Amino acid sequence: MSAETILVLNTGSSSVKYRLFDAMSGDVVGSGGAERTEGADAVRAALDGEPALQGAAVVAVGHRVVHGADRFTRPVFIDDHVLDELRALIPLAPLHLPANIAAIETARLMFPDAAQAAAFDTAFHRTLPARASTYAVPAAWREQYGVRRYGFHGISYQYVSRRAATLLERDLDEVNLIVLHLGNGASACAIERGRSIDTSMGMTPLEGLVMGTRSGDIDPALPDYLHRVAGLGPEQVDDALNHDSGLRALAGSNDLRDVQALAAAGHEQAALALDVYCYRIRKYVGAYLAALGEVDAIVFTAGVGERDPGIRAGSLAGLRRLGIAIDPLRNEAANRGERFVSPEESTVPVLVVPTDEEGEIARQTRALIQAANTGAWTRRDRVCLL
Repeated sequence: MSAETILVLNTGSSSVKYRLFDAMSGDVVGSGGAERTEGADAVRAALDGEPALQGAAVVAVGHRVVHGADRFTRPVFIDDHVLDELRALIPLAPLHLPANIAAIETARLMFPDAAQAAAFDTAFHRTLPARASTYAVPAAWREQYGVRRYGFHGISYQYVSRRAATLLERDLDEVNLIVLHLGNGASACAIERGRSIDTSMGMTPLEGLVMGTRSGDIDPALPDYLHRVAGLGPEQVDDALNHDSGLRALAGSNDLRDVQALAAAGHEQAALALDVYCYRIRKYVGAYLAALGEVDAIVFTAGVGERDPGIRAGSLAGLRRLGIAIDPLRNEAANRGERFVSPEESTVPVLVVPTDEEGEIARQTRALIQAANTGAWTRRDRVCLL
C-alpha cells in the first residue's frame, strides 16, 4: 500500500514552502520550496522532483491563507464556495490572497483525491476585544467595507504560545505572553491565557513594527501630504510604504545582517535603523505590559527573533526595573532550539521559541478532518487513522 501523506503549502506573494508529513506517524518526510515565482508556477516548481511524493498518496493538503477577514475565523475545508469568498476578500490582501488562491487551485488539480483545508493567519486574532480591533473611523467604513484591525502571523502565534507554555511548565490558559514574531515581516502580540487580545499589525500587515521593507506605524496624513507636495498618487505611496520603506529605506538593505555589518563599520544611517527598529519593538512591549497587566514571559520567534541576539538585547534594553532582562551568555549561545535567554532570577522570563507554521497548519488540518470524520481521515471512500 502506498504511504499516505499530508502536504502543507505555505504560499507567499512570490514564493512557496512545503512540508510533507507521514499521515500515520506525523513525521516530516519531505520539505522544500521555490523562490521568486508566483501562483501555480510556484507550487509546481516547489514540488517538482520531491522524492517523498513518488508513490505516496496525499490524503490532505493544508494551505496557509493570509487573510480570512470576519468570514473565516477557523480552519475550513476548501470548496468552490470558499474559493469564491476568498476571491471577494482580495482587496484586503492584494499581494498575498491571489497567490494563496492560485496555490489552492493548483493543488486541487494536482491532488484531486485529497481533502483541501485552509488555515488562516487572521483566525488566531478573532478573540481581539472590540477596543483593540476597532478603528475610530466613520461607521460606514467599518460596517460596509470591513475597516478594522485583523492582525496577522496568527498561525505562528498559535504554535509558539503553546510551546512557550510548555517550556514554562504551565497550562496555556494560565499564562500571559508577549510574543515577538520578527522576520522580514514583523509583529507583536499580547496573548492572555491563550487568546490574542492585541497585536501590532492591523487591517493590513503594514501597521505596527518597522520591518524589512515596510514602514510600520506612520501618520495617516502622510499619503495626502506626499500627494500635495510631491505629486505622488495613492498607489505609489502604498507601494513605497510596503516595498521601499523600513530597514531598506533607512539603511539601504532589508537584510538585518547587512544593516548590522554597516553599523559596525560606522555607517550612521545603519546604526539609526537598528535603533529605530529596536525602539519600536520596545514601545510595543511596554504597551502590551500595560494591556495585559501581568506577563509570564516574553517570547522571541521567527528568523530574526530566533537567530539575532543583538536585536533581542536591543529590543528589551532598559527594562530591568520591570523585571525584564537578557542574560548575555545565554543570549549569545549557539543553541538554536527552544531556550531561556533571561537570567535565572528574572521576574519575567525571556524565551526563544522557533516557530513551525507548517507543523501548525498540519495540526489544524488534522483537527479539522478528525472533527468532521469522528477521529478518522477520509480520502474519498477509504479511511485511515492518524
